[in-house]
Amino acid sequence: MLAGFFLKLKEARIPVSIKEYLTLIEGMQEHVISPSIDEFYYLARTTLVKDESNFDKFDRAFGEFFKGVEAVAGAELDLPLEWLRKQAELNLSPEEKARIEALGGWEKLMEELKKRLEEQKERHQGGSKWIGTAGTSPFGAYGYNPEGVRIGQDKSRNRRAVKVWDQREYRNLDGSVELGIRNIKVALRRLRKFARDGAPDELDLDTTIDKTARNAGYLDLHMRPERHNAVKVLLFLDIGGSMDDHIKLCEELFSAAKTEFKHLEYFYFHNCLYDFVWKDNRRRHAERINTWDILHKYGNDYKLIFVGDATMSPYEILHPGGSIEYMNEEAGAVWMKRMLNVYNKAVWLNPEPEEIWTYRQSIGIIRELMGARMYPTSIEGLERAMRYLSQGGK
Repeated sequence: MLAGFFLKLKEARIPVSIKEYLTLIEGMQEHVISPSIDEFYYLARTTLVKDESNFDKFDRAFGEFFKGVEAVAGAELDLPLEWLRKQAELNLSPEEKARIEALGGWEKLMEELKKRLEEQKERHQGGSKWIGTAGTSPFGAYGYNPEGVRIGQDKSRNRRAVKVWDQREYRNLDGSVELGIRNIKVALRRLRKFARDGAPDELDLDTTIDKTARNAGYLDLHMRPERHNAVKVLLFLDIGGSMDDHIKLCEELFSAAKTEFKHLEYFYFHNCLYDFVWKDNRRRHAERINTWDILHKYGNDYKLIFVGDATMSPYEILHPGGSIEYMNEEAGAVWMKRMLNVYNKAVWLNPEPEEIWTYRQSIGIIRELMGARMYPTSIEGLERAMRYLSQGGK
């Protein structure tokens, strides 16, 4: 099995050697880890991968090879795992889904969850009230409800949850991805501004020729400052959840941006901007960056680019505590407005097709917050966005 995994890493073009493979086997033989897929992952990555830039490739290869082996991350709520054990999965027709009613708002949903946690004493499956599986209750896994709290489910099914009580891991976008086409780079290049500043250290050939000719042939040298790529960009990338559908496109965009913009600062967020962001998805719980610090550190001459599908519960944007991952004290809309008040040259790039935007309430809310400055992540959309940013102003 380990030999097959080793070959899988070679196929993924990760520079692993026989020596490193033997080190992994030796670690297994010495029982340095318990028989856990999580502990094996860290041991394998430590022994086989010597460059952090290959961590993302390793994660992909590991996930493909050991698919179905890794256990679902435990819920943060203190719930018996038996309550969340999957025995069946509810699949309803569109007509049946339409007949199921929501509880009626964020506050009502949180109030009912607290009450049912206090009252429930055993596992439930297929019902419409208790925390369980394969039912129409707003709380649990593998069922359906127009607005609910997803607990103990490995991934999204209907994308209707307004909060997810699971520890989830996201991976960094690979900034070394080679683009299949050059068009994204060409589109982003519209934003690049070259300015001449600093000490004169470059020969101005055209002016030198002109002045020399006007001076009866006597050499008249003229110097000028070197051209510099002066554009500054703050790039915020939505990661995880429904954005998993757009990883390839986002990696291409991220790779192109790193090439085209000399002054680029990037950060990750999930669904909506809140009081912190992060640079490394593997350390997003331990190494958070306060959004206030970004607002104070980077001047208002930076261009602001958000990349995300803006597909989420409206509560995540409009309500304190609406984040599906933690209890945020201020609504996401508050932080969006603060950011846009500082950086008025801002756009939102949406990988979802433009023709479906009107059918998703959250996209409409984000688009309104952005002052309609939302563009599809197509070549034509990128060109429109870069043209707007290069013009400046609102």
